[in-house]
Amino acid sequence: MTVATDIADARRTETLAAFGRKRLVKMAVPVAILLYLVYIAFAFDIAGLAARARGDNVKVLLSDFVSYKTHVTRDNRSGAVTVAVEGEAKGAWPAGRLPEWISVEGDATRIDLGRGHSVVYEGPNARYLHPQYGEIAVNPTEDGIKVNLPSEPAPDWINASDTRVTVTTGQGRFSFTRNRTETFRYEYGWELFFFTLDSPFSGKGPGELLALSLWGERIDPARPNIAYMVSEFWTNKMWRHGDVMWAMFETVLMAFLGTMGAALVALPLAFLAASNFAPSRAIRFAMRRLFDFVRGVDGLIWTIILSRAFGPGPLTGSLAILLTDTGSFGKMFSEALENVDNKQIEGVQSTGANALQQARFGVMPQVIPVFLSQVLYYFESNTRSATVIGAIVGGGIGLLLTQAIITQKDWEEVSYYIVLIVLMVMAMDTLSGWARGKLIGRQA
Repeated sequence: MTVATDIADARRTETLAAFGRKRLVKMAVPVAILLYLVYIAFAFDIAGLAARARGDNVKVLLSDFVSYKTHVTRDNRSGAVTVAVEGEAKGAWPAGRLPEWISVEGDATRIDLGRGHSVVYEGPNARYLHPQYGEIAVNPTEDGIKVNLPSEPAPDWINASDTRVTVTTGQGRFSFTRNRTETFRYEYGWELFFFTLDSPFSGKGPGELLALSLWGERIDPARPNIAYMVSEFWTNKMWRHGDVMWAMFETVLMAFLGTMGAALVALPLAFLAASNFAPSRAIRFAMRRLFDFVRGVDGLIWTIILSRAFGPGPLTGSLAILLTDTGSFGKMFSEALENVDNKQIEGVQSTGANALQQARFGVMPQVIPVFLSQVLYYFESNTRSATVIGAIVGGGIGLLLTQAIITQKDWEEVSYYIVLIVLMVMAMDTLSGWARGKLIGRQA
Protein backbone atom coordinates (compact mmCIF):
# COMPACT_ATOMS: atom_id res chain seq x y z
CA MET A 1 0.00 0.00 0.00
CA THR A 2 2.87 2.31 0.86
CA VAL A 3 4.53 1.59 -2.48
CA ALA A 4 1.33 2.43 -4.39
CA THR A 5 0.95 5.65 -2.45
CA ASP A 6 4.54 6.63 -3.21
CA ILE A 7 4.01 5.94 -6.91
CA ALA A 8 0.81 8.02 -6.93
CA ASP A 9 2.60 10.88 -5.14
CA ALA A 10 5.47 10.72 -7.60
CA ARG A 11 3.10 10.84 -10.59
CA ARG A 12 1.20 13.72 -9.02
CA THR A 13 4.46 15.59 -8.51
CA GLU A 14 5.53 14.96 -12.11
CA THR A 15 2.14 16.07 -13.40
CA LEU A 16 2.23 19.27 -11.35
CA ALA A 17 5.78 19.94 -12.55
CA ALA A 18 4.71 19.42 -16.19
CA PHE A 19 1.80 21.84 -15.75
CA GLY A 20 4.18 24.30 -14.12
CA ARG A 21 6.57 24.11 -17.07
CA LYS A 22 3.73 24.64 -19.54
CA ARG A 23 2.54 27.62 -17.52
CA LEU A 24 6.03 29.10 -17.59
CA VAL A 25 6.25 28.60 -21.38
CA LYS A 26 2.88 30.27 -21.87
CA MET A 27 4.04 33.22 -19.79
CA ALA A 28 7.48 33.32 -21.41
CA VAL A 29 6.13 33.72 -24.96
CA PRO A 30 4.18 36.97 -24.40
CA VAL A 31 7.00 38.32 -22.20
CA ALA A 32 9.52 37.61 -24.98
CA ILE A 33 7.26 39.33 -27.53
CA LEU A 34 6.88 42.32 -25.23
CA LEU A 35 10.65 42.57 -24.71
CA TYR A 36 11.18 42.35 -28.48
CA LEU A 37 8.71 45.17 -29.08
CA VAL A 38 10.49 47.28 -26.46
CA TYR A 39 13.79 46.57 -28.23
CA ILE A 40 12.28 47.64 -31.56
CA ALA A 41 10.99 50.85 -29.99
CA PHE A 42 14.51 51.80 -28.90
CA ALA A 43 16.37 50.38 -31.93
CA PHE A 44 14.23 52.24 -34.45
CA ASP A 45 13.90 55.35 -32.27
CA ILE A 46 10.11 55.41 -32.47
CA ALA A 47 9.91 58.17 -29.85
CA GLY A 48 12.32 60.33 -31.87
CA LEU A 49 10.38 59.61 -35.05
CA ALA A 50 7.18 60.79 -33.40
CA ALA A 51 8.95 63.93 -32.18
CA ARG A 52 10.31 64.69 -35.65
CA ALA A 53 6.96 64.18 -37.36
CA ARG A 54 5.65 67.32 -39.03
CA GLY A 55 1.89 67.42 -39.07
CA ASP A 56 1.89 70.61 -41.12
CA ASN A 57 3.93 68.92 -43.87
CA VAL A 58 1.50 66.02 -43.92
CA LYS A 59 -1.37 68.46 -44.29
CA VAL A 60 0.34 70.26 -47.16
CA LEU A 61 1.15 66.96 -48.88
CA LEU A 62 -2.41 65.67 -48.63
CA SER A 63 -3.81 68.97 -49.90
CA ASP A 64 -1.38 68.90 -52.85
CA PHE A 65 -2.85 65.56 -53.90
CA VAL A 66 -6.17 67.26 -54.69
CA SER A 67 -5.15 70.86 -55.43
CA TYR A 68 -2.90 72.85 -57.72
CA LYS A 69 -1.19 76.24 -57.87
CA THR A 70 -1.56 78.98 -60.42
CA HIS A 71 1.55 81.16 -60.65
CA VAL A 72 1.11 84.88 -61.30
CA THR A 73 4.62 86.10 -62.10
CA ARG A 74 5.85 89.63 -62.76
CA ASP A 75 9.28 90.31 -64.19
CA ASN A 76 10.39 93.27 -62.08
CA ARG A 77 12.76 94.47 -64.79
CA SER A 78 10.30 94.57 -67.68
CA GLY A 79 7.02 94.69 -65.75
CA ALA A 80 5.55 91.83 -67.83
CA VAL A 81 3.00 89.68 -66.00
CA THR A 82 2.45 86.03 -66.92
CA VAL A 83 -0.08 83.54 -65.55
CA ALA A 84 0.63 79.80 -65.71
CA VAL A 85 -0.82 76.74 -64.03
CA GLU A 86 1.92 75.12 -61.91
CA GLY A 87 4.32 77.63 -63.46
CA GLU A 88 4.66 75.56 -66.64
CA ALA A 89 4.76 76.99 -70.13
CA LYS A 90 2.32 74.23 -71.20
CA GLY A 91 -0.19 75.67 -68.74
CA ALA A 92 0.31 79.36 -69.55
CA TRP A 93 -2.77 81.49 -70.14
CA PRO A 94 -2.81 82.84 -73.71
CA ALA A 95 -2.32 86.54 -74.34
CA GLY A 96 -5.54 88.49 -73.80
CA ARG A 97 -7.01 85.84 -71.47
CA LEU A 98 -6.83 85.92 -67.70
CA PRO A 99 -8.58 84.05 -64.88
CA GLU A 100 -11.59 85.85 -63.48
CA TRP A 101 -9.81 86.39 -60.15
CA ILE A 102 -7.14 88.58 -61.81
CA SER A 103 -7.92 92.14 -62.87
CA VAL A 104 -5.63 94.63 -64.61
CA GLU A 105 -6.05 98.42 -64.46
CA GLY A 106 -3.18 100.32 -66.02
CA ASP A 107 0.06 99.20 -64.42
CA ALA A 108 -1.79 97.67 -61.45
CA THR A 109 -2.55 93.94 -61.33
CA ARG A 110 -4.89 92.75 -58.58
CA ILE A 111 -4.96 89.08 -57.60
CA ASP A 112 -7.89 87.88 -55.50
CA LEU A 113 -6.81 84.92 -53.35
CA GLY A 114 -10.22 84.51 -51.72
CA ARG A 115 -11.53 85.05 -48.17
CA GLY A 116 -10.39 88.66 -48.18
CA HIS A 117 -6.77 87.91 -49.13
CA SER A 118 -5.39 89.71 -52.18
CA VAL A 119 -2.12 90.81 -53.77
CA VAL A 120 -1.57 93.98 -55.79
CA TYR A 121 1.30 94.54 -58.20
CA GLU A 122 1.62 98.27 -58.82
CA GLY A 123 4.61 99.72 -60.64
CA PRO A 124 7.77 98.25 -59.09
CA ASN A 125 6.02 97.71 -55.75
CA ALA A 126 3.71 95.03 -54.39
CA ARG A 127 1.24 94.68 -51.52
CA TYR A 128 -0.26 91.71 -49.71
CA LEU A 129 -3.63 92.53 -48.13
CA HIS A 130 -4.46 90.31 -45.16
CA PRO A 131 -8.00 90.69 -43.76
CA GLN A 132 -6.89 90.33 -40.12
CA TYR A 133 -3.26 91.45 -40.10
CA GLY A 134 -3.47 94.35 -42.54
CA GLU A 135 -1.40 95.53 -45.51
CA ILE A 136 2.13 94.24 -46.09
CA ALA A 137 3.88 96.65 -48.47
CA VAL A 138 7.08 95.64 -50.26
CA ASN A 139 9.23 98.15 -52.16
CA PRO A 140 12.57 97.66 -53.94
CA THR A 141 15.41 99.99 -52.93
CA GLU A 142 18.97 100.56 -54.09
CA ASP A 143 20.26 98.44 -51.20
CA GLY A 144 17.70 95.64 -51.40
CA ILE A 145 14.06 95.30 -50.34
CA LYS A 146 12.09 97.33 -47.83
CA VAL A 147 9.08 95.85 -46.03
CA ASN A 148 6.42 97.87 -44.20
CA LEU A 149 4.43 95.81 -41.71
CA PRO A 150 1.27 96.83 -39.83
CA SER A 151 2.85 95.75 -36.56
CA GLU A 152 6.06 94.32 -35.14
CA PRO A 153 7.33 91.69 -34.67
CA ALA A 154 6.49 89.91 -37.90
CA PRO A 155 4.34 86.76 -37.52
CA ASP A 156 5.92 83.42 -38.35
CA TRP A 157 4.11 83.22 -41.71
CA ILE A 158 6.15 86.21 -42.93
CA ASN A 159 9.80 85.65 -43.79
CA ALA A 160 11.61 88.89 -44.63
CA SER A 161 15.24 89.69 -45.44
CA ASP A 162 17.15 92.23 -47.52
CA THR A 163 16.91 90.01 -50.62
CA ARG A 164 13.60 88.17 -50.34
CA VAL A 165 10.18 88.53 -48.76
CA THR A 166 7.84 85.56 -48.48
CA VAL A 167 4.27 85.53 -47.18
CA THR A 168 2.62 82.12 -46.76
CA THR A 169 -1.03 81.76 -45.76
CA GLY A 170 -3.77 79.22 -46.21
CA GLN A 171 -4.96 81.09 -49.31
CA GLY A 172 -1.67 81.18 -51.17
CA ARG A 173 1.93 82.29 -51.17
CA PHE A 174 3.56 85.58 -52.14
CA SER A 175 7.28 85.97 -52.95
CA PHE A 176 9.20 89.15 -53.80
CA THR A 177 12.81 89.50 -54.95
CA ARG A 178 14.55 92.28 -56.90
CA ASN A 179 14.13 90.33 -60.14
CA ARG A 180 10.73 88.73 -59.76
CA THR A 181 7.44 88.92 -57.92
CA GLU A 182 5.38 85.74 -57.75
CA THR A 183 2.02 84.81 -56.25
CA PHE A 184 0.69 81.28 -55.92
CA ARG A 185 -3.07 80.79 -55.74
CA TYR A 186 -4.25 77.39 -54.51
CA GLU A 187 -7.34 75.77 -56.01
CA TYR A 188 -8.90 72.35 -55.58
CA GLY A 189 -9.11 69.90 -58.43
CA TRP A 190 -6.84 68.48 -61.13
CA GLU A 191 -6.08 71.45 -63.33
CA LEU A 192 -6.54 71.24 -67.11
CA PHE A 193 -7.21 67.50 -66.81
CA PHE A 194 -9.29 67.33 -69.97
CA PHE A 195 -8.12 70.23 -72.14
CA THR A 196 -5.21 72.64 -71.94
CA LEU A 197 -5.78 76.37 -72.20
CA ASP A 198 -4.78 76.52 -75.89
CA SER A 199 -7.49 73.99 -76.82
CA PRO A 200 -10.67 75.30 -78.47
CA PHE A 201 -12.65 73.27 -75.92
CA SER A 202 -10.99 74.85 -72.89
CA GLY A 203 -13.31 76.55 -70.42
CA LYS A 204 -16.48 75.00 -71.84
CA GLY A 205 -18.93 73.22 -69.54
CA PRO A 206 -20.34 69.71 -69.98
CA GLY A 207 -23.48 71.02 -71.67
CA GLU A 208 -21.54 73.04 -74.22
CA LEU A 209 -19.23 70.12 -74.96
CA LEU A 210 -22.20 67.78 -75.41
CA ALA A 211 -23.85 70.22 -77.79
CA LEU A 212 -20.65 70.62 -79.79
CA SER A 213 -20.17 66.87 -80.05
CA LEU A 214 -23.75 66.15 -81.19
CA TRP A 215 -24.99 69.01 -83.37
CA GLY A 216 -22.55 71.91 -83.10
CA GLU A 217 -20.75 73.31 -86.12
CA ARG A 218 -17.41 71.66 -86.77
CA ILE A 219 -14.44 73.50 -85.34
CA ASP A 220 -12.09 71.57 -87.61
CA PRO A 221 -13.73 70.90 -90.99
CA ALA A 222 -11.59 67.80 -91.47
CA ARG A 223 -13.05 65.84 -88.52
CA PRO A 224 -16.10 65.66 -86.25
CA ASN A 225 -16.00 67.60 -82.99
CA ILE A 226 -16.19 64.41 -80.91
CA ALA A 227 -13.04 63.07 -82.62
CA TYR A 228 -11.37 66.44 -82.10
CA MET A 229 -12.26 66.34 -78.38
CA VAL A 230 -10.85 62.83 -77.97
CA SER A 231 -7.66 63.88 -79.72
CA GLU A 232 -7.26 66.98 -77.54
CA PHE A 233 -7.81 64.91 -74.41
CA TRP A 234 -5.48 62.10 -75.49
CA THR A 235 -2.65 64.51 -76.42
CA ASN A 236 -3.10 66.77 -73.38
CA LYS A 237 0.36 68.31 -72.88
CA MET A 238 -0.08 68.71 -69.13
CA TRP A 239 -1.36 65.25 -68.21
CA ARG A 240 -0.11 63.24 -71.23
CA HIS A 241 -2.97 60.76 -71.11
CA GLY A 242 -1.72 58.89 -74.15
CA ASP A 243 1.74 58.39 -72.65
CA VAL A 244 0.23 57.34 -69.32
CA MET A 245 -1.99 54.70 -70.94
CA TRP A 246 0.98 53.35 -72.87
CA ALA A 247 2.93 53.19 -69.61
CA MET A 248 0.06 51.24 -68.02
CA PHE A 249 0.12 48.82 -70.95
CA GLU A 250 3.89 48.41 -70.53
CA THR A 251 3.45 47.60 -66.85
CA VAL A 252 0.83 44.90 -67.54
CA LEU A 253 2.91 43.53 -70.42
CA MET A 254 5.99 43.39 -68.18
CA ALA A 255 4.06 41.36 -65.59
CA PHE A 256 2.50 39.09 -68.26
CA LEU A 257 5.77 38.27 -70.04
CA GLY A 258 7.62 37.66 -66.78
CA THR A 259 4.90 35.47 -65.26
CA MET A 260 4.09 33.39 -68.33
CA GLY A 261 7.76 33.01 -69.24
CA ALA A 262 8.53 31.78 -65.73
CA ALA A 263 5.67 29.26 -65.91
CA LEU A 264 6.93 27.87 -69.25
CA VAL A 265 10.50 27.54 -67.97
CA ALA A 266 9.52 26.08 -64.57
CA LEU A 267 7.10 23.43 -65.89
CA PRO A 268 9.64 21.01 -67.46
CA LEU A 269 12.18 21.68 -64.69
CA ALA A 270 9.56 20.83 -62.06
CA PHE A 271 9.44 17.23 -63.34
CA LEU A 272 13.18 16.97 -62.72
CA ALA A 273 12.73 18.32 -59.17
CA ALA A 274 9.81 16.03 -58.20
CA SER A 275 10.86 12.92 -56.29
CA ASN A 276 8.48 10.65 -58.22
CA PHE A 277 9.62 11.87 -61.67
CA ALA A 278 13.30 12.85 -61.26
CA PRO A 279 15.70 10.44 -63.05
CA SER A 280 18.11 10.54 -60.10
CA ARG A 281 18.54 12.08 -56.68
CA ALA A 282 21.47 14.17 -57.92
CA ILE A 283 19.35 15.83 -60.61
CA ARG A 284 16.52 16.39 -58.13
CA PHE A 285 18.93 17.94 -55.62
CA ALA A 286 20.44 20.21 -58.30
CA MET A 287 17.03 21.40 -59.49
CA ARG A 288 15.85 22.08 -55.94
CA ARG A 289 18.94 24.13 -55.15
CA LEU A 290 18.57 26.04 -58.44
CA PHE A 291 15.02 26.98 -57.50
CA ASP A 292 16.19 28.02 -54.03
CA PHE A 293 18.88 30.23 -55.54
CA VAL A 294 16.78 32.12 -58.09
CA ARG A 295 13.89 32.72 -55.71
CA GLY A 296 16.19 33.40 -52.75
CA VAL A 297 17.45 36.58 -54.41
CA ASP A 298 14.76 39.26 -54.24
CA GLY A 299 13.23 40.47 -57.48
CA LEU A 300 14.54 44.01 -56.93
CA ILE A 301 18.10 42.66 -56.66
CA TRP A 302 17.66 40.76 -59.92
CA THR A 303 16.29 43.96 -61.44
CA ILE A 304 19.40 45.94 -60.48
CA ILE A 305 21.76 43.18 -61.70
CA LEU A 306 19.96 42.74 -65.02
CA SER A 307 19.64 46.47 -65.65
CA ARG A 308 23.42 46.72 -65.22
CA ALA A 309 23.96 43.79 -67.57
CA PHE A 310 21.38 44.51 -70.28
CA GLY A 311 20.55 48.16 -69.73
CA PRO A 312 17.24 49.70 -68.65
CA GLY A 313 13.94 48.90 -70.29
CA PRO A 314 10.69 46.99 -69.78
CA LEU A 315 12.21 43.76 -71.12
CA THR A 316 14.81 43.85 -68.35
CA GLY A 317 11.99 44.11 -65.82
CA SER A 318 10.26 41.12 -67.41
CA LEU A 319 13.45 39.08 -67.12
CA ALA A 320 13.73 39.98 -63.42
CA ILE A 321 10.17 38.77 -62.80
CA LEU A 322 10.86 35.65 -64.87
CA LEU A 323 13.93 34.73 -62.83
CA THR A 324 12.28 35.19 -59.45
CA ASP A 325 9.05 33.44 -60.41
CA THR A 326 10.86 30.53 -62.03
CA GLY A 327 12.16 29.55 -58.60
CA SER A 328 8.75 29.99 -56.97
CA PHE A 329 6.88 28.12 -59.71
CA GLY A 330 9.49 25.35 -59.80
CA LYS A 331 9.07 24.68 -56.09
CA MET A 332 5.25 24.81 -56.16
CA PHE A 333 4.93 22.80 -59.39
CA SER A 334 7.29 20.07 -58.18
CA GLU A 335 5.41 19.74 -54.89
CA ALA A 336 2.12 19.48 -56.78
CA LEU A 337 3.63 16.75 -59.00
CA GLU A 338 4.75 14.79 -55.95
CA ASN A 339 1.13 14.68 -54.71
CA VAL A 340 -0.48 13.28 -57.88
CA ASP A 341 -2.61 10.13 -57.71
CA ASN A 342 -0.60 7.20 -59.12
CA LYS A 343 -3.75 5.21 -59.93
CA GLN A 344 -4.62 7.54 -62.80
CA ILE A 345 -1.08 7.23 -64.15
CA GLU A 346 -1.22 3.45 -63.87
CA GLY A 347 -4.51 3.43 -65.76
CA VAL A 348 -2.97 5.33 -68.65
CA GLN A 349 0.14 3.13 -68.48
CA SER A 350 -2.00 -0.01 -68.80
CA THR A 351 -3.06 1.13 -72.28
CA GLY A 352 0.54 0.92 -73.45
CA ALA A 353 1.19 4.67 -73.32
CA ASN A 354 4.80 5.85 -73.28
CA ALA A 355 6.28 8.16 -70.63
CA LEU A 356 5.31 11.35 -72.51
CA GLN A 357 1.73 10.14 -72.98
CA GLN A 358 1.52 9.17 -69.32
CA ALA A 359 2.54 12.69 -68.33
CA ARG A 360 0.10 14.21 -70.83
CA PHE A 361 -3.00 12.16 -69.92
CA GLY A 362 -2.23 10.87 -66.44
CA VAL A 363 -0.40 13.73 -64.73
CA MET A 364 -1.28 17.04 -66.37
CA PRO A 365 -5.09 16.78 -65.91
CA GLN A 366 -4.49 16.45 -62.15
CA VAL A 367 -2.07 19.37 -61.76
CA ILE A 368 -3.24 21.84 -64.43
CA PRO A 369 -5.90 23.44 -62.17
CA VAL A 370 -3.28 23.98 -59.44
CA PHE A 371 -0.76 25.34 -61.94
CA LEU A 372 -3.23 27.76 -63.52
CA SER A 373 -4.43 29.02 -60.16
CA GLN A 374 -0.87 29.74 -59.05
CA VAL A 375 0.10 31.38 -62.34
CA LEU A 376 -2.97 33.63 -62.34
CA TYR A 377 -2.35 34.68 -58.74
CA TYR A 378 1.28 35.53 -59.49
CA PHE A 379 0.25 37.46 -62.60
CA GLU A 380 -2.07 39.57 -60.47
CA SER A 381 0.66 40.07 -57.85
CA ASN A 382 3.34 40.86 -60.43
CA THR A 383 1.17 43.63 -61.84
CA ARG A 384 1.86 45.49 -58.59
CA SER A 385 5.52 44.45 -58.51
CA ALA A 386 6.03 45.65 -62.08
CA THR A 387 5.25 49.17 -60.91
CA VAL A 388 8.25 49.17 -58.55
CA ILE A 389 10.46 47.31 -61.02
CA GLY A 390 9.52 49.79 -63.74
CA ALA A 391 10.76 52.62 -61.53
CA ILE A 392 14.21 50.98 -61.51
CA VAL A 393 14.50 49.86 -65.13
CA GLY A 394 12.79 52.95 -66.54
CA GLY A 395 9.56 51.55 -67.93
CA GLY A 396 5.84 51.52 -67.30
CA ILE A 397 3.79 53.59 -64.90
CA GLY A 398 6.45 53.17 -62.21
CA LEU A 399 8.82 55.45 -64.13
CA LEU A 400 6.23 58.21 -64.44
CA LEU A 401 5.32 57.88 -60.76
CA THR A 402 8.97 58.11 -59.70
CA GLN A 403 9.59 61.15 -61.88
CA ALA A 404 6.55 62.91 -60.44
CA ILE A 405 7.66 62.15 -56.87
CA ILE A 406 11.28 63.22 -57.43
CA THR A 407 10.33 66.61 -58.84
CA GLN A 408 8.05 67.25 -55.82
CA LYS A 409 6.17 69.68 -58.02
CA ASP A 410 2.96 68.19 -59.33
CA TRP A 411 1.65 66.01 -56.52
CA GLU A 412 -1.75 65.89 -58.16
CA GLU A 413 -0.08 63.85 -60.90
CA VAL A 414 1.23 61.48 -58.23
CA SER A 415 -2.33 60.97 -56.98
CA TYR A 416 -3.47 60.43 -60.60
CA TYR A 417 -0.90 57.68 -61.12
CA ILE A 418 -1.71 56.06 -57.77
CA VAL A 419 -5.41 55.97 -58.66
CA LEU A 420 -4.59 54.36 -62.01
CA ILE A 421 -2.37 51.76 -60.34
CA VAL A 422 -5.13 50.86 -57.87
CA LEU A 423 -7.65 50.59 -60.71
CA MET A 424 -5.20 48.43 -62.67
CA VAL A 425 -4.76 46.06 -59.72
CA MET A 426 -8.53 45.85 -59.27
CA ALA A 427 -8.95 45.11 -62.98
CA MET A 428 -6.28 42.39 -62.84
CA ASP A 429 -7.97 40.86 -59.80
CA THR A 430 -11.31 40.76 -61.61
CA LEU A 431 -9.73 39.44 -64.81
CA SER A 432 -7.78 36.69 -63.05
CA GLY A 433 -10.91 35.63 -61.14
CA TRP A 434 -12.88 35.43 -64.38
CA ALA A 435 -10.09 33.51 -66.13
CA ARG A 436 -9.78 31.12 -63.18
CA GLY A 437 -13.51 30.43 -63.34
CA LYS A 438 -13.43 29.83 -67.09
CA LEU A 439 -10.29 27.66 -67.17
CA ILE A 440 -10.60 25.78 -63.90
CA GLY A 441 -14.30 26.03 -63.15
CA ARG A 442 -16.13 27.16 -60.07
CA GLN A 443 -17.53 24.96 -57.37
CA ALA A 444 -21.17 25.47 -56.52
